[in-house]
Amino acid sequence: MKSLPAVLAALVACIAGAAAEPRRVVSFNLCADQLVLALADPGQIAGLSPYARDPGLSAAAAAAGAFPLTGGTAEEALALGADLVFLGPRDRLATGQLLARRGIRVERVPIATSFVDARRIIEETAALLGHPERGAALAAKLDAAAAAPAAGPTALPYERRGYASGPGTLLGDALARAGFRHAQPRAGYGGFVSLEAMVALRPDVLVLNGPAGRADDQGAALLAHPALARLYPPDRRIVVPDVLTVCPGPGLVEAVARLAAARARHGW
Repeated sequence: MKSLPAVLAALVACIAGAAAEPRRVVSFNLCADQLVLALADPGQIAGLSPYARDPGLSAAAAAAGAFPLTGGTAEEALALGADLVFLGPRDRLATGQLLARRGIRVERVPIATSFVDARRIIEETAALLGHPERGAALAAKLDAAAAAPAAGPTALPYERRGYASGPGTLLGDALARAGFRHAQPRAGYGGFVSLEAMVALRPDVLVLNGPAGRADDQGAALLAHPALARLYPPDRRIVVPDVLTVCPGPGLVEAVARLAAARARHGW
């Protein structure tokens, strides 16, 4: 027969294990969706955000197909028996408060603006899910992908209406870690760059979030401008979809791989 201390120790271990590994995880946030899909056991995932299966928004849309989607309400989390709910940094404040009052753990996934942020968020989320080893493994993949060679050509991320993401973003950090130099090193989070300024700046490479197609609207017209077509033919453009650089997670590994592959392919 076990002694009382042994029984108490087993009980404490049981409680700690339950706290470390939630059984019913619900995500109401697009970035949390991707982290949960990458780090949790399938049996832990009770529900994902309404956008989890949208390939235009999530880098893990295909993986999300096997799990229920929610409308992001507290009532749904309660009905699903959630014991851990992920929210964004500032959204659904009332929802979070209601769930916390019901004794449900609520965690907010912060915004990442660098690979250092992304690594920390990955490891913290993995620990919350009870799988710290998976967080360490994904962080290691991020480190390996971001083993940048010597700084190479200049690159400018260029989007609709001439918006350019700066070096103080996940995309800007991905560029640096793939061996590119940002064409606007002091741009911070970024800003709008006119066509005239971009032509004067003359970066070696443009990084687009999609192929430059028809000028269907004014926002896309700039990317289809003849001056850009002349200065930046297809072999001087790299396509890195937004979904790969919005959230911390496996998408970042793919983003750096695409950038590094383009640099190697063209000998930059």
